[in-house]
Amino acid sequence: MYELIRGRTRNCDGISRREVLRIGGLGLAGLSLPAVLRMESEASAAEPKKHEKRSVIVMWMQGGASHIDTLDPKPNAPAEIRGEFGVIPTVLPGVQICEHMPNLARNLDKFSIIRSGYCYNAGHGIADAYMLSGWRWTPTTVYPSYGSVVAKELGYRRGMPPYIQLGSAVDQKSGGGLAGYLGNEHNPFIVAEDPNAPQFNIDGIALPGDITVNRFSRRKRMLDRFDHWQARVEAQVSDVGAMDRFYEKAFGIVTSPQAKQAFDLSKEDPKLRDRYGRNIFGQSCLLARRLVEAGVRFVNVSYGGWDTHAQNFTSLKDHLLPKLDPGYATLLVDLQERGLLDSTIVLWMGDFGRTPKINSAAGRDHWAGSTVFGIGGGGIKTGQVIGKSDQYAEQPASPMIQVEDIAATLYHQLGIPLDTLYTAPDGRPFKVNANGRVLDELLV
Repeated sequence: MYELIRGRTRNCDGISRREVLRIGGLGLAGLSLPAVLRMESEASAAEPKKHEKRSVIVMWMQGGASHIDTLDPKPNAPAEIRGEFGVIPTVLPGVQICEHMPNLARNLDKFSIIRSGYCYNAGHGIADAYMLSGWRWTPTTVYPSYGSVVAKELGYRRGMPPYIQLGSAVDQKSGGGLAGYLGNEHNPFIVAEDPNAPQFNIDGIALPGDITVNRFSRRKRMLDRFDHWQARVEAQVSDVGAMDRFYEKAFGIVTSPQAKQAFDLSKEDPKLRDRYGRNIFGQSCLLARRLVEAGVRFVNVSYGGWDTHAQNFTSLKDHLLPKLDPGYATLLVDLQERGLLDSTIVLWMGDFGRTPKINSAAGRDHWAGSTVFGIGGGGIKTGQVIGKSDQYAEQPASPMIQVEDIAATLYHQLGIPLDTLYTAPDGRPFKVNANGRVLDELLV
């Protein structure tokens, strides 16, 4: 029999004090052990586990943001490495970041910096495939991106697509951001339109002209009949089923009140929109928050222009950082104020780092030896700096953290076992993550 206990501990059968009290309230003496266990099982099914509530927002800096000129500055290095920017203190004692990131400096308690990052590759396209999947690129296999794995394993929530990409700044020529061998049905729903535009509209979200939902439904039924006939007379191709599911996904979004509400930025306080920044990146960050709030599990906010081979400092100071800093920081603050940061992992990264030594065009080139990640929320510790790079930010000076480890940590926090096994169309088996380690030092 179960005894009434004090405190928040659990006994060897895994029954908490709260559960025992609940059972007691129903008359413990009259319940058999199977009935108690059945009640516990039903309660577990009714109350989603922490990972079931979690979402991910990836901020993808296509082109590769300079680690030295953002979150891993080297103020004591020679000028040809240090660069033109100064540093400012953050809310963490002794931690400094680039002077052009004041909002993030004030909010470093809401995310953590990984300064011992290593990214293996230094080529665009391949970088998008590698960094967004956690698998090193190979010409024989297109590995699924994080969002595609999440889409397959966790699926729809509250009728919202599981994987949405905002913006088109993901290089797909090597499979970056795509589903790869998982199949096209798990590709992202891509929103290429600018959410900062006055008449922001999603193709497939708002119906054109005077077409009502009923009229659109009739068109769909008619098209279904043609598709059924066509499927019988045409040769079968490998992705017909996937395309059918794509069509169903698009139809569901068109007719979903939840989706329409989530994409409607006019519902937001104009002052909050101003804080995010009235630009495509800032409003995409706001839209990402609305999407995870509505039920989307994985959002990729893509932001291009970081391939600063020439005029690195001008580009960063005048264009890139003034948009990144308020957008990223306000997203963290907004999520926290709404009680969403504990359930939303926010990951900031790009293709790779950039050369520590400034080139003749006042730029920095591709650099695989060192990079930096920003990460927090969703059970990830915030307000700390993990690892360090060497004095010139050329290589990690502490045990390196690779994107394979980031992938393993994301999947772990989402409740996706790392030994989950997939079979490619050619019959080859693949684990969802084979070479990464869960970053326990980052977990709450």
